[in-house]
Amino acid sequence: LKSYEEKSFVYQGNYIPDPFKLYIASLERIGKYTHDKKEIDLLIVRLKKETSLERARAMQRNFIAWHLNLKGSRDSKLKGAALVAFVSPTSEDWRFSLVKVDYSFEKTQAGEIKNKDEFTPARRFSFLVGKNEKSHTAQSRFLPILEDDERKPTLEDLEEAFNVEVVTKEFFEKYRDLFIRTKLELDRILDKDTKVKSEFESKNINTVDFAKKLLGQIVFLYFLQKKGWLGVEKGKPWGTGPKNFMRRLFNKEFGGYQNFYNDVLEPLF
Repeated sequence: LKSYEEKSFVYQGNYIPDPFKLYIASLERIGKYTHDKKEIDLLIVRLKKETSLERARAMQRNFIAWHLNLKGSRDSKLKGAALVAFVSPTSEDWRFSLVKVDYSFEKTQAGEIKNKDEFTPARRFSFLVGKNEKSHTAQSRFLPILEDDERKPTLEDLEEAFNVEVVTKEFFEKYRDLFIRTKLELDRILDKDTKVKSEFESKNINTVDFAKKLLGQIVFLYFLQKKGWLGVEKGKPWGTGPKNFMRRLFNKEFGGYQNFYNDVLEPLF
């Protein structure tokens, strides 16, 4: 942000509304950032439960919306956005979010004009980051803002950095390229190895379907890995498995193998 105004306060205990007390331990504002007459609060929200970081995104969004509406009524101004660090009590990872309230106007039955609040879903503006997360996507999205020393970012710049649609498009483009590479490599193997080729033919398998299924299965394992459900040590809490379990498996840290697909992936699938 290049600069911001340090204006700090903390909400905790009875200052947290009843609907959120089960999940929220405290809200701390470290300051506010103003650009083009738009204010963005800079917040740290400490959660009570580990699971709140993953599961209760609607609750997180609504809590920040409550805070922004409270500020709006207290300051008699519309303050519609916040950059928030959602921090769980034990995890080294945290959720970095942009929560934005869009104000539109509607007519009442009496013909009066009043504000209508529309909340931007937090899931569309959020990155999970921290020690155990590969934060390449978040870093690449914010790099243009950080590198531009001449210009303070606008709220629109921040929205674009958090734009998940761009990230999703990039993911599918890379996934498509990986699928093509896998399919072509399988074709080369079938051309060279008559035993593998006869195995494919006898089971009526083609390289397109095999590549699709293989990548789908690996993606599912990465989903389980991200949850911390793979490689949990005996006696350790569920969900504390290493977030790089698959890479460590490939690097033979949990045991050797002759062929990674035959000896490790196939039994795991």
